[in-house]
Amino acid sequence: MLENIRLSLQGVWSHKMRSFLTMLGIIIGIASIISIVSTIQGTNEQIKENLLGAGNNTVDIKIYQGDWPYEISDYQPAPRGIPVISEEVRQEIEDLDEVESVALYNSRSYAEAVYYRDQNLQGANVLGVDNHYFDTCGYTVRSGRQFLEGDFTSFHKVAILDQTAASSLFQEESSLGKTIEIGGEPFTIIGVAQKREEFEPVINSMEDYETYMGNEASGIVYIPSTAWGIVYKYDEPQNVVVKAASTDDMTRAGKKTADILNKNLSVANDDVKYKSKDVLEQAQDQQALSQATNIQLIWIASISLLVGGIGVMNIMLVTVTERTSEIGLKKAIGAKKKKILGQFLTEAAVLTSMGGVIGVVAGIILAKAISKMAEIPVAISIPAIIISVLFSMLIGIIFGLLPSIKAANLNPIDALRHE
Repeated sequence: MLENIRLSLQGVWSHKMRSFLTMLGIIIGIASIISIVSTIQGTNEQIKENLLGAGNNTVDIKIYQGDWPYEISDYQPAPRGIPVISEEVRQEIEDLDEVESVALYNSRSYAEAVYYRDQNLQGANVLGVDNHYFDTCGYTVRSGRQFLEGDFTSFHKVAILDQTAASSLFQEESSLGKTIEIGGEPFTIIGVAQKREEFEPVINSMEDYETYMGNEASGIVYIPSTAWGIVYKYDEPQNVVVKAASTDDMTRAGKKTADILNKNLSVANDDVKYKSKDVLEQAQDQQALSQATNIQLIWIASISLLVGGIGVMNIMLVTVTERTSEIGLKKAIGAKKKKILGQFLTEAAVLTSMGGVIGVVAGIILAKAISKMAEIPVAISIPAIIISVLFSMLIGIIFGLLPSIKAANLNPIDALRHE
């Protein structure tokens, strides 16, 4: 075998240009497949990351009416029959195998009554959060302090802003210790919060903006959940956010949490129920939309491998013709069919394997170039590289088989007489 490989490399080196042109179809095919698969994987990861964020694995479970979230406001009160979530129910959710932690919160979207002096934080989101919220959602207080247990038990009117709200109201000025009004009630700012892992989604359209940013762009004001009734004067149904044990558990965690919450409902309208916002499923749906196109691209790239294989067969037939006398001499001195067959199959496999290795290098370079020019991520696929090289060897064996059989079946006397 080693001798056959040595002779094959010697033959390739003796006809460098011819060998390179023979390998070109294999190189182009492998490079195309590597670059396409790597780009597809990178794009799929970007879709998943855009929807899931920086790996915090959180799922929101909110009240829906039909297919739309039920937005509680001054003009649309909460539906009757939705109880306040008890600590026992929260603990039941946290005991789920798929759930790592649970937090409860009230929400008022696009709140209009948030003021600092005469400046309105228009379109902000006000959240009444429990003492589990910041840890569950991956927030940390960058300056100031978090809510303490006493803030909840003593109904303190204190607030934490996110960075966007703090910048909008106070620009470069420190917000700590300042007083803002929420619904006419004064709240003292005790901290500014931000995500532990900053995440910048790629925004290509208004739909992306709504999906990824929502109303967070206007800022968020957090107050203790026990102070919610001070501002909005009555109890409201809470939303739930769960942190799943892993990304793959997000769908099950959200659905199981919704099932637990819906057991306690007694609403007249069957369309009103808790549902989870399944961003993992949404990511998979977006990935599936391009799946058919991606498969077609891979098949088109594979055609060049077929063309390359035909080129290998052609050049091996030429090689057999050129070396007919050599084959006749080998058979005359006792070389068996199996040896002749093995030599030419090895030569075909070596030729296509070299093309495969060069194609892999070219594919990686091409994938990185596409990533830079198109500003899309790329993820080099190791399985695709291994499969491509093995596939190129298989092509050499398959398409080199006919010339090798032809060489092995040559009559030694006729071969020696060949000119």
